[in-house]
Amino acid sequence: MVLTRRAILKSSAAVPLAAPFIGSAMAAAPIKVGSLVDLSGPLGTTGQPMLDALKIAVEAHNKAGGLLGRQIDLINYDTQSSIQLYSQYAQALALKDRVDVVLGGITSASREAIRPVFDRYKVLYFYNTFYEGGVCDRDIFCTGTTPAQTVQKLVSYATKTWGKKVYIIAADYNYGHITAKWMTKYTQDDGGTVMATEFFPLDVTNFNATISKIQSEKPDLILSALVGSNHTAFYRQWGAAGMSGKIPIASTTFGIVNEMATLQAKESNGIITAFGYYQELQTPASVAFVDAIHKQFGAGVPYIGEPAACTYEAFNLWAEAVKKSGTVTRMPVIKALDSGLSFDGPTGKVTIDPATQHCIRNVYLAKAVDKKWDVFKTFPNQTPSDTASVCNLIKHPNIDKQFVIDVKTKA
Repeated sequence: MVLTRRAILKSSAAVPLAAPFIGSAMAAAPIKVGSLVDLSGPLGTTGQPMLDALKIAVEAHNKAGGLLGRQIDLINYDTQSSIQLYSQYAQALALKDRVDVVLGGITSASREAIRPVFDRYKVLYFYNTFYEGGVCDRDIFCTGTTPAQTVQKLVSYATKTWGKKVYIIAADYNYGHITAKWMTKYTQDDGGTVMATEFFPLDVTNFNATISKIQSEKPDLILSALVGSNHTAFYRQWGAAGMSGKIPIASTTFGIVNEMATLQAKESNGIITAFGYYQELQTPASVAFVDAIHKQFGAGVPYIGEPAACTYEAFNLWAEAVKKSGTVTRMPVIKALDSGLSFDGPTGKVTIDPATQHCIRNVYLAKAVDKKWDVFKTFPNQTPSDTASVCNLIKHPNIDKQFVIDVKTKA
């Protein structure tokens, strides 16, 4: 095909007429939000409420006109409690779907599998589950609680209420090992003694030998950092051995995989936990949050705990930062988040700490009573002081690692 000069000029003259249409189409392109949570496997009952919370947050914004005049597309992958799938789907979100932000991960192992992927491809990432602390990375915001915010409160209450001789049981991966160190430190700080510490892989379901050891050692209390539905077997076997109520239990994790629904009331009654959120909180924001999830997904959804509430708040913090910066581009959004941005959510007022990119938030103590949580104490505005001891992104913005915090314990 031979084009004459006149034809070329006519073709060129048509470009300005098309340009406004093209620009309008580009402006209307949806904002893409990625989600990576387990909807099946041992952690499925934790992941489902996290996705539900994210869905209602996205839909509320879309009904109000979206963000920056653009609708929001939510792209979710079920990671099926598989670290391999976390890595695979993280690549898909970054390279195929080209999302603007990702919210996801449940275990610390899953976070550490996907965090390097999002660092490499410069994708902003929110991790919204309580964890052992120490992540220091310009591209990630951690909205869940850390040990200085929750474990310290839990251990202090337990040792002052029940006694100083402690037996620790925990999951055999980085969360369990590091949390056990914090449990030991806080027990010793309160003048207590750790009689023994045992770790269990996530697939372990038989705890009879450990229960026999605990019966023999006769501690004043048990501190538990067991994780996942397989470890729920401990509490069932503890009750079957006739130990429910005989030696009290305080846990950093109990309830996170809907144990209250699967266990009998007599198997869970009296267990104490500390989290950044319980669905039983009766503040207007909490009640509205729980009602919205139940209205859309039914009252039979798994328990709505800290990971779900923190996911909801993380999305809203990100949305506020997008509005403030006027873009979804990563660095302007990060700067807006680091300006001390706050959001009043179901857990209370949540504020980004710019030095750690973690949250300053309320913490609550609660007791299991007849398959519900009795929230009996509130600690307002708790800071992530553990992570702050190793992380200052204001002074060192190019760090992208998880520090293993040197937890000082006595030999």
